[in-house]
Amino acid sequence: MIRLVPNQATQIQRSEWVTFTFDGTPVEGHRGESLVSALMRAGHLNLRHAPNDKAPRGAFCCMGLCQECAVVVQGQVVEACRTDVTADLVVARADV
Repeated sequence: MIRLVPNQATQIQRSEWVTFTFDGTPVEGHRGESLVSALMRAGHLNLRHAPNDKAPRGAFCCMGLCQECAVVVQGQVVEACRTDVTADLVVARADV
């Protein structure tokens, strides 16, 4: 028998909302959450294109092993799953 637990979502305390940009478009996320989480919640699933066939790429492992979520932040290629959201972050697709 499966025992259902009460919905505890209202007890989760999140940090404040901040705004950053992805390819020039404003996106909101919680300060300190992973960049890939904020981008996915905002509907940005295609974070870069594969170098050979230009196929869309996005989040895969979400723990920094696959590098599929690579984006450009402040001019540096980083993994979105290992980068925290901060206010005024400038993020772009990493089409490298």
